[in-house]
Parts: sequence; C-alpha cells; structure tokens
Amino acid sequence: MKKRVQHIIFALSLILMVSCEKKKKEEDSTQIRKEVTAKDILGNPDYLAISYGGYREKSRDSQPTLAELKEDLKILSAMGVKMLRTYNVQPKLPHASNVLKAIKELKKEDDDFEMYVMLGAWIDCLNAWTDKVPNHDVESPNNEGEIKRAVALANQYPDIVKVIAVGNEAMVKWATSYYVQPNVILKWVNHLQDLKKNGKLPSDLWITSSDDFSSWGGGSDEYHVKDLEELVKAVDFISMHTYPYHNTHYNPAFWGVPTAHRTMPDTTKIEMAMERSIKFAQKQFDSVTNYMKSLGVNKPIHIGETGWATVSSGFYGNKGSRATDEYKQGLYYKQMRRWTNRAGISCFYFEAFNEQWKDAHNPKGSENHFGLFTIDGKAKYPIWDLVDKGIFEGLTRGGNVIIKTYDGDRKALLKEVLVPPTEEEVMAAK
Repeated sequence: MKKRVQHIIFALSLILMVSCEKKKKEEDSTQIRKEVTAKDILGNPDYLAISYGGYREKSRDSQPTLAELKEDLKILSAMGVKMLRTYNVQPKLPHASNVLKAIKELKKEDDDFEMYVMLGAWIDCLNAWTDKVPNHDVESPNNEGEIKRAVALANQYPDIVKVIAVGNEAMVKWATSYYVQPNVILKWVNHLQDLKKNGKLPSDLWITSSDDFSSWGGGSDEYHVKDLEELVKAVDFISMHTYPYHNTHYNPAFWGVPTAHRTMPDTTKIEMAMERSIKFAQKQFDSVTNYMKSLGVNKPIHIGETGWATVSSGFYGNKGSRATDEYKQGLYYKQMRRWTNRAGISCFYFEAFNEQWKDAHNPKGSENHFGLFTIDGKAKYPIWDLVDKGIFEGLTRGGNVIIKTYDGDRKALLKEVLVPPTEEEVMAAK
C-alpha cells in the first residue's frame, strides 16, 4: 500500500513537472514574441521583408481564401521572409485583415511560425478614382475610416502588426489620380503618434509613410516644403521607393551600354547594366539620407518598394528599354538583397507573387509580372537556387508543386534575354 501511494505521488509529481515545464515554455515563447518589435525587425537580415498581395484572379472582387493565403505564407516563410507589407484596409477589400487572420492561425498551428506585417492605410485626395477632377489640396473623406480600420487591426493583432504605413506613393506628383499634399500624411501620422502616447495603440508600434524617393526630399526642390520637414521629424522611420526598372525608360542615362563596353560579351554588358541599376538605387537612397540630415534628423531609412518585372509589352520590352526578363530580375534581386542586408536596410522587395488584376486588360503589362513567383507557383530565376535547396518541398500554390520556370533550363532563359540599348540609342530615343 505504501509503495502504491509513493508511485501515485511520484506520478502526480511527474505530471505536475511536465505541466509546469510546458506552461513555462509557452510563457517563454509568448514573451519572446512580445519582445520582437519593429526596431528589432527592420534592418535585420534575419527578417527578410517583401511586399505581398495574394490576388490570383483578374479582379480584386475575387478575394484569396484563407487557405490560399496560408499556402503563400508558408512559401514565403520557407524563404526566410518574416515581414510582409500590405497596402490598404478598405472595407470591400478584406485582404489585409485576412492575411492577419491567416498568420494568427498559422502561429496556433505551429509554435515556430513567425511573421509580421507593415500594415498599409490607403490615402487619397478628394475625387480620386472618379470621373471628377481630383482635388490634390483636399483629402478624401474616406481617409478617416481607413485610418480607423488600421488602428483597429493594429490593436487586434499587436503581436503581428509592427508598423502602420500612412499612404502608398500618396505624395508623389506623378500619381495624378489620387496624390495628396504632405500636410495630409502629416496629419494622420501625428494622429497615430498621439494614439501611441495616449495608450490607444501599442507604444512600440512604428509609424511611417511609404513613398517615392522624391517625395521624401530626394528629388526636385518642389517637394522641399515645411510640411515634409515636419513629416520627416514625425515618422519613426522613412520608407522610400526606388525603381531603376522604370527609370530605364523615364530617366535612362544610366542604362545604355557605354561605347567602351561594346566589344564585351552580351552577358557582361547585361551584368554591368544591372550593377549600374543598383548604383542608381543607392544614389536615390543617399539623396533621401542627405535631405533628412540637412534637417538635423537622423532616423532609419528602409526601402518600402523596389523590384524588376519579367514581362512587358510596353516601355520596358523589346521595343523599349529592353530591361525586362527573368535573368535581369535575378541579377537585380540578388544584388539588392546583398546590398541591403549588408547595410542594415530592410527591403520590402516588390513583390512576392505575380498579380494579374493590376493590368487586367493587358496580360503582358509589366505591372502583372513583378512577382518572384508566377501565379501558378513557378519559381522565377532569382530563386531557382532555393528550389535546388529543397526548401519548397511539400509546399504548393493552387495545388501546384513549386518548380522552376523554363524547367530550370538557363540556356532557354538566356535565349529570350535582350541586351540594353547603346548610349547612342538611348539618346536618340529621348
């Protein structure tokens, strides 16, 4: 009898110890997650960042399901991506809120799953996207609701939402359909910062706006206004966009093959053009840095968007700048990651997957083809090496296993790669 009691006591003690240890691990795990903030994530190469839209159809009326979002998130997680950027929280487009829900469910299913979000709040001017003339000096009445929804989601998912970005390319003047003046962005950034101070948002949530390098003072003097100065001081960091790809058409001085390089092999000409593209992006980054420092401000600057399309029937294809193919995308992606990881810069590379709604009437429009993956889940040239490493084994997109484009045949890919025009051709085109 005595031995039985001892065995029972021992068994109960063992159960209690296991239970306490499990509880301690859960508490430790929760504590670790709580300690990860935007400050820890941004600039940390262990937290690769990417711009993400999970849309697979030609219209955003067809929202991706939770199962589809989870498919994508598992693929990105396998790549080492732990920070996503989304773009809006509009009521008819629940994509961002569904992404947050999908991440939460994946974390419940797997204690080791880790993913965070820079949540975008879309900002417009009055009459944006209507048949009326946009009024760039007055903001849309819809902006208030957009900010409220972003606040609600940040409070609902404080362990996932680490940044709120007020607007996407909302101040740059070529966004003629919807851009606003800097005072509008400043107003909402200050509003969110006040909510943090008053305990109505997490105190470690970072606030920014994600915009073109020129909008952050790196371009012409027309952007250098007092409200921009105040905005630079108000944000927790600057999220700037840089697109050498688009500038192969709009500002192509860096793109043309110099006369001295004419006798070089075609692959060398292309590689050197891509090196010049990276230097172009670095120059824009430096221009924003210099403007910020001229104001006596010293804050982190990260790249909210940059990318390279792989198909184009327009300015960037064989009748234009000849910038477009997977080989060039691969060179750009690798070099961009190498630079930003070494420099402690987060790069929300644009983008994870192709999205065909962006130019629904033109399947070969470049905006549809910025993804590192095709819509049916094929890995493009920049990440063929990840397929070789087997990191996508067991993962699918739309029921398709992750395989390489071109069946992994580099020679077949290179047959479609065009050499950039010469400097003389670039000048003649201008």
